[in-house]
Order: sequence, then structure tokens, then C-alpha cells
Amino acid sequence: MNKYSEKIAILTGDPNGIGAEITIKALNLLNLPPKNFVIISNRKILNTYGILNDKYEVIEVDYSHKVDPGVVSAEAGDFAFRALEKACEIRPKFIVTAPTSKEAMHLAGHQYNGQTEVLEHFLAHNGQKAEMLFAARDFRVLLLTRHCAVKEINFTKEMIIEKVERLRWYFQNKLMVKRPSFALCGLNPHAGENGIIGKEEEEILIPAVESLRKRGINITNPMPADALFIKGVRNYLDGEKSPYDCYIACYHDQGLIPIKAAASEKTVNMTIGLDIVRTSPSHGTAFDIAGKNLANPDSMIEAIKACLY
Repeated sequence: MNKYSEKIAILTGDPNGIGAEITIKALNLLNLPPKNFVIISNRKILNTYGILNDKYEVIEVDYSHKVDPGVVSAEAGDFAFRALEKACEIRPKFIVTAPTSKEAMHLAGHQYNGQTEVLEHFLAHNGQKAEMLFAARDFRVLLLTRHCAVKEINFTKEMIIEKVERLRWYFQNKLMVKRPSFALCGLNPHAGENGIIGKEEEEILIPAVESLRKRGINITNPMPADALFIKGVRNYLDGEKSPYDCYIACYHDQGLIPIKAAASEKTVNMTIGLDIVRTSPSHGTAFDIAGKNLANPDSMIEAIKACLY
């Protein structure tokens, strides 16, 4: 066991975004024992955005450049990438990441579509794949496809089966839910109207569902996403239990619009499927307000709290 294996590692994200600010605010408001955490960042960046009330261990990632709030730069993108690499190297119990900029990381030559893919690159072994799960209390959404153009959305029966199996494993082994219930969104309007508006439901989604049920997984047929999410959103807003343990969305906005509309400041972005679970706020770098002390830390607070229970 290494010295960090029971700790929560917190990364401050892009130096020019709101990451360090919300990290400092969240830790000060939570007032949790510093010994349970390690911050992977740079003291110059932290000092630019505020003061921590307690003494936390900080693993320094070199950053010799100017902290320039609101500016997208290759230097900032490279720092964010190297912080992720360091987090994977020390192998903590959980990783909490503040937002990074895909554009900045691309400028630095790190051609990944997001932090999920970077974590998969460094942590995956024996065929593991990272999955993106969003959660606000028990309202949860898994994405079948992540950061790709809508015209490039593509999945197969086998891919769906693999992703749902990973989701089941997470529920059974991390959340201790023996037989979770999953609701599958259709890709097309009205879930294809029996093939009238697209064939993906009949040719891919329904065959995948049939195979998953044979494996003992409790999953619905593909359902119209607009109607499917109505009760989930209402139940969340009313403080009631979600009708399903997890909704499964075919693409990014199909899943994120309803959960963020219901709980924009309480939603946590989670990476599952790897040995280490990563959590993150559901929002981005907010370059427009960086350095102005206006950032709301609520989603960062939820991301940290998700590692505590």
C-alpha cells in the first residue's frame, strides 16, 4: 500500500480557469480533515485564487508561466495534463478533478477529448474502458457516446452490452446495489417509431437489450428520451427517489440536458470502469469569470462529497 492509497487527490485543473478558486472554496466550506487529502497543483496557482484555511499536502507540478485568468494557452493545457499524469502515478483512493480546457490541452499537443480519456490512457489495464456517469443524488445518467460530433455518433450491439456490463459492475461492487434498474433512451425521436424514424432501435438497441436481459440485467426497451426523463427530473426536484437507478443516454446532450436542467450545481461527473473512481464538477473552466471570485463551488463540493460515502 502506498502512502496515498487511502487519500483523495484533488487537482485544480486549468490554471487560467476557475478550478483553483472552486477547490479552495470547496475545501474551506467542507472543513474536512486535511490528512485525508492531497492537492496536486502548484502553490503559485493556488495563491493566485485564494487562501486555504488548513494545511494540506500539495504535490507540486511545475508551472513557471504567468497565471493569466481567462486565457487559453498551451502552457496551461500542459500543466493540466501533467497533473492528471501525476494523479495516476500516485494512485490515490479517489481522484477529484477541477475543469480543464480541451482546447488548451490540444494546443499543448495532448490530443484527448477530455479528462476521461486521459485517465483511461494512464490507468486502464486488462481491457478496461472508462465510462462517463453523471449523478445528482440518485438521479444518474450514463453516456453511451461522449465527446464526439453528432454526425459521428456510432455504436454497436456489442459496445452497448460492454458498457452496460461495466455499469452493472459499478452498481454491484461500488454502490452495493444487487440488481440495479436501467432505463435506455432511444437514439431517434419517439425511439424510432418501429423503424419509421430510423432503424437503430430495431437493429442495434433492442437486440442489445435482449442479450443484456439474458445476462440477468434489468433494463427497459429503448424509450423516447423526452418522455423518459420527465419523471426522473420531477422526482429529483420533488426530493423523491428516481424511478430508475440509472438512465442510459445514446449521446452527450441527450443525457446531460435533463440532469443539468434539474441539478446544474449539484451534478457530479464521474469516471467509472477503472480501478480508481474519478469525480468532477459537471461544468467547465468558466474562463469568462476566472479570477473574479465569482465561481460557485457547489458542484466541486458535491464532487468531493461523492468520494466520502
